[in-house]
Amino acid sequence: MKYSIDLKIPSSQEWLDAVMTDFDAFLQDHADCERKASAMATSLIAKYPDREKIIPDMIATAIEELEHFQQVFELMQKRGVALNREMQEDPYIKQLMPLTHGGTHESRFLSRMLLGSIVECRGCERFRMVSEAQEDEDLKKFYKTLWTSEAKHGNIFVELALEYFEEKTVYDRLHEMMAFEGEVIKNLPVRAALH
Repeated sequence: MKYSIDLKIPSSQEWLDAVMTDFDAFLQDHADCERKASAMATSLIAKYPDREKIIPDMIATAIEELEHFQQVFELMQKRGVALNREMQEDPYIKQLMPLTHGGTHESRFLSRMLLGSIVECRGCERFRMVSEAQEDEDLKKFYKTLWTSEAKHGNIFVELALEYFEEKTVYDRLHEMMAFEGEVIKNLPVRAALH
């Protein structure tokens, strides 16, 4: 069953062109994003140890994201691309983070779970675009595998939120956050990066 909802604004061809023009830079950013995604899943466990229903899925997600990082790193090594010396600030995430501030402890928990879904859904869409644009069969397959994994993660966060909140509460907030994310994506500077 699909729990996540569709993105409000699709990614642009201009973004895809930037990625395909400087794929090595995209790989460097992609590696950083996988490390951050793993850390985000473990940080949810650290912040909400009392929410026992999320813990097994967040552990599995953190491990899977770390495995993705390993795969991207191996791909970079084959291409002679180094990791970024320092992880760059992600302007997309920076603009979305205020969605998780303010309100009650409960509302912040809900918003953090739903933000996880939104970021994974955007990653899914963009990995699909990258996969379909690839001429290299190995890269095409690799990014197809990632896009199916991100779709699964996008669902997990919403499914877990539904363990703690009423369906209407979850989806009202998710639609609100998705609309905000659409405006962010529309106005982001185009660069060879996942976001």
